[in-house]
Amino acid sequence: MHSRPIHANRQLRVICIGAGASGLYLAYRLKKSFTDFTLQIYEKNADVGGTWFENRYPGCACDIPAHNYTYTFEPNPAWSANYATASEIAAYFAGFADKYGLREYIACQHEVVHAEWDEDRAEWMVRVRRSADGTVLEQRCDFLINAAGILNAWKYPDIPGLDTFEGTLVHTAHWDETLDVGGKRVGLIGNGSSGVQVLPELQRKAQHVTAFIRSATWVSPARGMEYHQYTEEEKRNFRENPDQLLAVRKQTEGFMTSAALFSMFIQGSKAQEVLAQDMETQMRAKLGSDHVLAKSIIPDFPLGCRRPTPGINYLESLGQPNVTACPGPIKEVTRTGCIAADGSAHELDVLVCATGFDTTFRPRFPVLGREARDLATQWADEPRNYLSLAARHFPNYFMFVGPNCPIGSGPIMVCIEAAGDYMARMLNRWQKEGIRSFEPKAAAVDDFMTYKDRFMASTVWHARAGSGRCRSWWRDSRSGQVTALWPGSTVHYLEALATPRYDDYDVDYVGGNRFDYLGNGFAQRQLAANADPVWYLRTADEGELLPDLMSTENAKDLGSLLRDGFEWTPAQGA
Repeated sequence: MHSRPIHANRQLRVICIGAGASGLYLAYRLKKSFTDFTLQIYEKNADVGGTWFENRYPGCACDIPAHNYTYTFEPNPAWSANYATASEIAAYFAGFADKYGLREYIACQHEVVHAEWDEDRAEWMVRVRRSADGTVLEQRCDFLINAAGILNAWKYPDIPGLDTFEGTLVHTAHWDETLDVGGKRVGLIGNGSSGVQVLPELQRKAQHVTAFIRSATWVSPARGMEYHQYTEEEKRNFRENPDQLLAVRKQTEGFMTSAALFSMFIQGSKAQEVLAQDMETQMRAKLGSDHVLAKSIIPDFPLGCRRPTPGINYLESLGQPNVTACPGPIKEVTRTGCIAADGSAHELDVLVCATGFDTTFRPRFPVLGREARDLATQWADEPRNYLSLAARHFPNYFMFVGPNCPIGSGPIMVCIEAAGDYMARMLNRWQKEGIRSFEPKAAAVDDFMTYKDRFMASTVWHARAGSGRCRSWWRDSRSGQVTALWPGSTVHYLEALATPRYDDYDVDYVGGNRFDYLGNGFAQRQLAANADPVWYLRTADEGELLPDLMSTENAKDLGSLLRDGFEWTPAQGA
């Protein structure tokens, strides 16, 4: 007979890659909810914060309201404005790590360079390079959690002659903080989130800026979410009245997660029509009388097929005397500047590339699963995944912000928490039930991908929705498949992850018998000195047995929502 009671903990070893928002939440959740575990987070940078530690270009900021870019349980009443700067956000995450004592789990300036599943031992072997001396360490764990994110492998654009430029070449994600553009001729490539943010800062300091705009983009905040700098009185009020701050957070996030707003992403919906028209009106007002520029930058593709951005002062900057907008792709980079699409030559001292990241979701280092399968190779054509969290042939491996995560259709922080809580439930079951490994079943992956593709065909993200004219990293440029978004709303994602579908996994057990965890016939609460063995006695029934889901009795019919739209109620106090 086994000597351990039912559900007795085994020692759990976890390695996490990355100490950004996701890695820090994992550390918080394990520290708060688990015993008998070890956690080691390897962070390649000198401090925590992930993309917010790395990105330091002028104007870098969050493009959703700051009060909705915090952990759900850890508000920050001290944000300087409703769109917080990168340095403020990095400080928030560093403060979170300090407040909850999470640095004990983190090794900064340590980069994971190789991970390989050991089938005989049912564990991951992980190689880590220490930046200080280049030493490569080998560590082992029961679970490998990839929290590296996707906005960390920046890349220069593939433009002929780029390597011949003799001026200063810089990428927004690898900014040289000693760079002074004062009095210089600056070229800016890209008008995604970083390009939209950096232009006003360059325009303010440079002698002249040439903005190369390859494609149109939707730029303008939702009404009621315009930029607002908080006064000291407002910040004090948030600090002293947490319920009022919560109300502000709920109002803004309620708008961001509403069915009415999400319906914007469905082809032919009334919300798509209304919001696109409203945003176009705002853009034209900011561009003024420059109809040529308006024609080149206001999209003819659906709103939401690529990430909209608030674009504080971006459109206004394009109209300044020291800014020239050049629509279309760059033909060539020369030693002294760029040749624009119309053949015009532009002499430059500095060339800024706001051209984004490698967003293929393929790992930057070898991740080898069962039978030495390489995840990057397996995902060469498409990142086939299970609920954005796991991959076939890669047991005991989970991902934060993986492919098909709701990264662009609503608030992301609550999704990070939902993913972390899901992983915690899986780890808890492994720890208490004698499990050797979890791996998503092939049929579960196939069925999820089939559902995903079927749903995406109805959205503005899909190429057939007219989004083929829209260059978006959300969609694979070769296959046209949507790889970076969840097939549903944020709230839909939260409910999908609330309870793991354990039957979607192939499960191996340590002793071969799935009931070995039943142990010696006793329960821990019978044997522990201070436990209550009759916890089930109570004075009344305390609630529902099933999850507290809303009744659909009074829910609005989806067809009428898409057809009739919604009454426009701008968010306030963002």
